Amino acid sequence: MITTANIAEIRAQVKQWHMQGETVAFVPTMGNLHNGHITLVTEALKRADHVVVSIFVNPMQFGQNEDLDAYPRTLTADSEALVNAGAELLFTPTPDIIYPKGLDQQTFVEVPQIGDEFCGASRPGHFRGVATVVCKLFNIVQADVAVFGRKDYQQLMVINAMAEDLSLPIEIVGIDTIRESSGLAMSSRNGYLTPEQKQQAAAIKKSMDKLASQVAAGKGIELSEALAAKQLVAAGFKMDYLSVRNATNLAPVTSEDNNLVILVAAYLGNTRLIDNLTFTR
Repeated sequence: MITTANIAEIRAQVKQWHMQGETVAFVPTMGNLHNGHITLVTEALKRADHVVVSIFVNPMQFGQNEDLDAYPRTLTADSEALVNAGAELLFTPTPDIIYPKGLDQQTFVEVPQIGDEFCGASRPGHFRGVATVVCKLFNIVQADVAVFGRKDYQQLMVINAMAEDLSLPIEIVGIDTIRESSGLAMSSRNGYLTPEQKQQAAAIKKSMDKLASQVAAGKGIELSEALAAKQLVAAGFKMDYLSVRNATNLAPVTSEDNNLVILVAAYLGNTRLIDNLTFTR
């Protein structure tokens, strides 16, 4: 696997593959890789001849009181996992490479409406940072397809909207959330949890399953949401949000909507966990 922080090297290698008539898939990450990330690489290999992975802890998407400095950097272990998974090119830029003028002078990309609620409201500027860095990475790598996990459901919708609105020539693919045996969604932030908290965190998936069943059975959404949130609080969580929305555009549910998604964000101790579940009624 080739590892480089040089933009010209990335472009040259991808250009060579394209000139040979071969396709390229891209998996952007912030590192500290787990089985969920490796699944993205495996799925990417099914969709293209070559896979490029980036590892970049993006300062633009972290707020002032968030864990940018504490975010785990595990490049050696990540590289070994990517080699075993079949990735051929790893891009490891620094903030100076991605934002040479500094964050204050950086042109940014902002997706309206979809990014305003939920994580967008709880983490002001977060999705601006996500959209900006993903747009830059797409332009640097110039892949044919990009693969993301659906665990960050709202983020995936923001990226889809950005690619469509800016006419970016890349296919966006979402892969189902990979979970621990307990039901807990795999996340780099799970590393902040104690073993006891990990078991406790499995209550999120159980709560979503129950809520989906209730709504699908015709029970009122607002009451069902309130009961689910109350149960999670009783299980030791501090709620950020829990909401049932239209799965296509995150709009409030109407009587005509059948494809729905449950979006959840909650704190367990100091760790903020997010999850989602799509279902039909």
